[in-house]
Amino acid sequence: MTRLEEIIAANKNFVKPNAFPPLPKSPQRQLAIFTCMDTRLVDFLEPAMGLKRGEAKVIKNAGNTIIDPMSGGVIRSLVAGIFTLGVEEVFVIGHLDCGMSHIDAESVKMDMVRRGISPDVIEIHIPDLKQWLGIFAHPVENIERVVKIIRHNPLIPKDVPIHGLLFCPNDGHLEVVVDGYSGESFAAGLV
Repeated sequence: MTRLEEIIAANKNFVKPNAFPPLPKSPQRQLAIFTCMDTRLVDFLEPAMGLKRGEAKVIKNAGNTIIDPMSGGVIRSLVAGIFTLGVEEVFVIGHLDCGMSHIDAESVKMDMVRRGISPDVIEIHIPDLKQWLGIFAHPVENIERVVKIIRHNPLIPKDVPIHGLLFCPNDGHLEVVVDGYSGESFAAGLV
């Protein structure tokens, strides 16, 4: 059975008539979460935050990084959430042991070439692969940087608190890196 067939079979077992009441498009808790796409966070981060289906908008990418602070998908999604869906607070959540802090851009480039991507295409479209991938040294520094980018973006209203948190993908605990109400950073005491 292919992966596609497995997914469709699982879906047929999952869908039950009237089992899932319709939910509004707007998040019931008026918050957005911007986090990493790490598989260890699936079905783990939201419950660790006390959130259920329909309560938050969740935006994910590799390493919860922002590469293009004006026209990238993260800011676009936050603007849509704030101005059309009632988002009132944003939580930037990085995590310990993030793969984006361990990636070697040159190895990625060599793998791309091995898989048939032209080196010329890479050089033309992404001359700074490390920056484009969003590689960072430490998740706390990345969280602080991303909170600052969102907070200073002219498209994000100043009355929207931007919080920064660090998540442990092993036991689920959260630590505050940046308190979006006060702007205070607690990074000095974190891993």
